[in-house]
Amino acid sequence: MDSIYSEDSKLEKLATGILTEGPLWNASKGFLLFSDIRANCIYKWSTDEGVTVFRSPSGNSNGLTYDKEDGLIMCEHGNRRLSRLNNDNTYTVLVDRFQGKRLNSPNDVVVKSDGTIYFTDPPYGIQPEEQELPFQGVFRFDTEGQNLTLLADDFERPNGLAFSPDERLLYIADSFQKHVRVFDVNSDGTLGNNRVFAETHSESPGVPDGMKVDVEGNLYVVAAQGVWVFSKDGEKLGMIKVPDPRPTNCGWGDQDWKSLFIAARTSVYRIRLSIPGTPALKQKT
Repeated sequence: MDSIYSEDSKLEKLATGILTEGPLWNASKGFLLFSDIRANCIYKWSTDEGVTVFRSPSGNSNGLTYDKEDGLIMCEHGNRRLSRLNNDNTYTVLVDRFQGKRLNSPNDVVVKSDGTIYFTDPPYGIQPEEQELPFQGVFRFDTEGQNLTLLADDFERPNGLAFSPDERLLYIADSFQKHVRVFDVNSDGTLGNNRVFAETHSESPGVPDGMKVDVEGNLYVVAAQGVWVFSKDGEKLGMIKVPDPRPTNCGWGDQDWKSLFIAARTSVYRIRLSIPGTPALKQKT
């Protein structure tokens, strides 16, 4: 981890008393968004203002990201849909059904540089009897053609996902299996060559959840006790420990993208690192 940490790598607590998820940095305005699923709210944190309410109700939003036009893409965990908050503050439901059946409970989301949206759909936000789809899928949504494509249906609990810096690979957590799988991204946006990339087994509570990559291709997986860091070859480099039970997700931010924001069950944290991360697309600054 010597190459990962910098001289000012110190974990700091930014906010507490909140069940946090989906940390997302806004580069143009210099603030952090994060979801509180239980409170049905998206919060905003900035150095000047601290924590304020950004959107409430939020559809019990979970994962968040930006698209090519800086629209906010939200996994509405409670409303069972993927939606977009537009720049003029209008709201659009992107997709809520697959082949006529309601989605389970969209969990986490990434947007490829061509604008297509990839998301996971486990059933964490619904009761078993409410599930209409006979699987827990990984989907690709083409915003131009409005087409929803099922990419994988053999996950036990698909969760966090992240592209490699060149977008040739897609990493996806399978929480109940306690491992991360990796796929080749085909030229048509589908996935192939499925294999296990890394294991996150631990005696401590916690499963692989959200994840991000840095510009060198290292993968940061939120799992038991903190953030597990793997090289692009799958070697475990170490762990960023978090004093919070079962952390949930992480995201890059600050002006140089060298801060890793970590969401957890009670608080949200920040740590400065030496290698910059890959932002949600190429955000305007």
